[in-house]
Amino acid sequence: MNKVYLLLAFIAVLFSACQQPVKETKKVLEKPNIIFLFADDQCHTTVNALGNKEVITPNLDKLVNSGVTFVNAFNMGAWNGAVCQASRCMLNTGLPVWKAQKFEKQVFNKGNGTELTWGKMMEAQGYETYMTGKWHVHTSAEKAFNNVKHVRPGMPKDNWDHAKMKKIYANLKEGEDYSKYMPIGYNRPLSKDDNTWSPTDTIHGGFWQGGQHWSEVLRDDAISFINQAKTSDKPFFMYLAFNAPHDPRQAPQEYQDMYNEDELSIPESFQPLYPEAYGIANDPSLRDAALAPFPRTEYATRVHKKEYFASITHLDAQIGAILKALEESGKAENTYIIYTADHGLAVGEHGLFGKQNLYDHSVRPPFVMTGPGLEKGKKVDAEIYLQDAMATALDLAGSAKKDSVFFNSIVPLAVGETTKSAYNGIYGGYLTKQRSIRKDGFKLILYPDVKVVKLFDLKADPLEMTNLASDDNQKERVATMFAELKGLQTTVGDELNLDEFYQL
Repeated sequence: MNKVYLLLAFIAVLFSACQQPVKETKKVLEKPNIIFLFADDQCHTTVNALGNKEVITPNLDKLVNSGVTFVNAFNMGAWNGAVCQASRCMLNTGLPVWKAQKFEKQVFNKGNGTELTWGKMMEAQGYETYMTGKWHVHTSAEKAFNNVKHVRPGMPKDNWDHAKMKKIYANLKEGEDYSKYMPIGYNRPLSKDDNTWSPTDTIHGGFWQGGQHWSEVLRDDAISFINQAKTSDKPFFMYLAFNAPHDPRQAPQEYQDMYNEDELSIPESFQPLYPEAYGIANDPSLRDAALAPFPRTEYATRVHKKEYFASITHLDAQIGAILKALEESGKAENTYIIYTADHGLAVGEHGLFGKQNLYDHSVRPPFVMTGPGLEKGKKVDAEIYLQDAMATALDLAGSAKKDSVFFNSIVPLAVGETTKSAYNGIYGGYLTKQRSIRKDGFKLILYPDVKVVKLFDLKADPLEMTNLASDDNQKERVATMFAELKGLQTTVGDELNLDEFYQL
C-alpha cells in the first residue's frame, strides 16, 4: 500500500502545485485519517445498494457507491455462543480464532497485552485514537485508546438467565409448554395479538437505557470528537462500534413505520424448524434462538425482520450524521472509512434465529471501504476476513505488518494491484461442533459430534439449501476439501482432531 499511496500522493502534489500555493500541498502528504464504523449482527444481505430493495439504507448506499465493496467478507468463527466476543478479540489482536482464544485466556484475562491491540498499534504510528460503543473484549478499552467515551457491554442487560433456561429446558416433561418460562422479549410474537413487548417502549430498557438510544449516543460522541479533531494536524483513528442491529432490535417509531411486516418477504430458505438437531445450538435454551417461537412461523419471522430492518435504518441515519460532520470538518478528503459488522445473522433462514452456525447468512457481513484513490462503486469478489480491517488500517497508516498479525491488508485488492485472495480457502469454526472451509465456489461443513458432512455449490446454490456431500460425483471434492481444511486448522491454531470423526 505504501507505494500506491505515495504514488497517489505524488500525483496529487504535482497537480496541486500547479493549482495553488505550495504551502497548501502539505495536506496531501499527511497520514490519512481512518474511521472504522462497526455494526453488530448485520448480515451482508441488508444493504439496499447491494441488492436488497426491502431495506432502507441511504447512507450505506452512499458508501457503497463512493467506494469499494468486498462482497465476500467473513468472520472466522467463535469459541462460545457469544460470537460477537470472538470476532472482536480477533479484530483487536490480529490473531486467528483459536490463537485469539488462547491470548484472551492467557494474556488479557491476566490484565496484560493491551499494548498489542489495534488501538495501541495505531497510536504507535502517530495517531490520536478514539473509541466509543460496544467493546466486548477482555481488556481495558481505556488502555487501548487515547480517548474513550462510552464503553458498552455485549448487549444491554436483560432478564435472560442462560444457566437457568438451559436447566429448565433440559428438565421439561414430554409435551410441556416451555413458553411459560420465557422472559419478556423472547418467544415472540405468538400471534398478531401478542403485545407483550414493543421495540419502541422505553420501559423495557435495552438500547433505551440511560434515556437516549445507544446508536444516537454514539453518533453524538463521534461528532464531538470530529469537531475537536478538525482543529488538529494530528491524524486520527476512530473505532465507532454500534450495538445495533443486535437484539433487542429497538428503534424509534418513525423507523418502525417505514416497514409493514405483511409486505416483507419470507426468506427462501425459511423452515419452521432446523431439520437436524446436530451441530447447531437451536433450541429454547439458547438466547438468540429463543427470540422467536418454536416452531418458527412466517408471521413471527416477518415481525423480527421488520424490527431488524428498522434498527438498521435507524443505524444508517446515525452514520449519515457522522459522515455529514466529517464533510463539514474539512477532513473528509483525507479520510478512509471502513464499514463492516462482527458477523451476519439468521432471521428465519434455515429455521434459525442466531449466528451460531457457519451458513453464509451468519458468518458474512457487509464490508465497504471508501477514501482517497479508491474507485467509486467497485465490487471485489476475492474472499477476505472482516478482521482484515485491522491490517488494512495499519497499512494505510504506513506501518509494516507485524509478525503477530495473522490477517492481511486488503488495499492491494481495493486499488486493483491484485484480484486474488490472500487466503487459500476461508476457514470457519464454532466450538467443537462445526468446522467449514470455503474454496473455489464450494463450502464444506462438518459436524464432528455426529459425523455429518455437508457440501454446497455456492454458485448454483448460494442459499446453501442442497447438500451434495452424498453425490458420487463430489466424493473427490469432499476428500480434497477435507484435507485442505485440516491444513487450515494448523494455520489458525485449531487443535480439534477431525480424523477421529471422519475417514474420507
